[in-house]
Amino acid sequence: MDTATLADPALHQGAASEAPLSRAAFEARLRGHESRYHIHHPFHRLMAEGRLSRAQLQGWVANRFYYQLAIPRKDAAILANCPDREIRREWVQRILDHDGRGDDPGGIEAWIALAEAVGIVREELLSLRRVVPAARFAVDAYVEFARRQPWQEAVASSLTELFAPHIHQQRIDLWPAHYPWVKPEGLAYFRKRLQQARRDVDHGLAFTLDYFGQSRALQERAVDILRFKLDVLWALADAILLDQCEIEIKGAKA
Repeated sequence: MDTATLADPALHQGAASEAPLSRAAFEARLRGHESRYHIHHPFHRLMAEGRLSRAQLQGWVANRFYYQLAIPRKDAAILANCPDREIRREWVQRILDHDGRGDDPGGIEAWIALAEAVGIVREELLSLRRVVPAARFAVDAYVEFARRQPWQEAVASSLTELFAPHIHQQRIDLWPAHYPWVKPEGLAYFRKRLQQARRDVDHGLAFTLDYFGQSRALQERAVDILRFKLDVLWALADAILLDQCEIEIKGAKA
């Protein structure tokens, strides 16, 4: 997660003389990074195979909540940096999706319901006591990136959503069998994000292909940004895996 490297404008000077990839080839290049998505992380593979304990699944929900809280802050940073009114009109929906509006309590509240469904009381989740330092570091690095980098680059960093519907559907399909103790209403967050993520991808991807497709150097920059965001999610999973392994070791010694 080296944001200093990302900030170096000379990083892809060698690509300046190369013709840009076609729109289809550029999109394929971005989508080709699916293998780096955290669905392939050892912790998420254990989750999908039903091999997490109750405490481990709770630990994931509690730590991931810190990321959920950061999403609207990241999107607010994009809005604050973006002078394009049409982009802002579209992007603001992401904040409303998570913070809620009117009768819709939003995604953060849905995640709280997920926490309650796995046995974490609301007050404990909101206290953030269970969030490990490395998870905070990874998430804070992403928010700081959105604040400091050009808004176009922050938009491109959202493209991990290209791969999100698969992981949401996986949890909807597998959790009832693997973790029958989780209350069914807790899965509402994943169901709602299936539609929202696909809508967000349509907008974010179209913008990225248009803006970064102007030159080969910009295209390479977009690829680097996507890798950075994938690294953030992977590092978050690393932090949770290490924390839950330590909990299991301590439990075995007790």
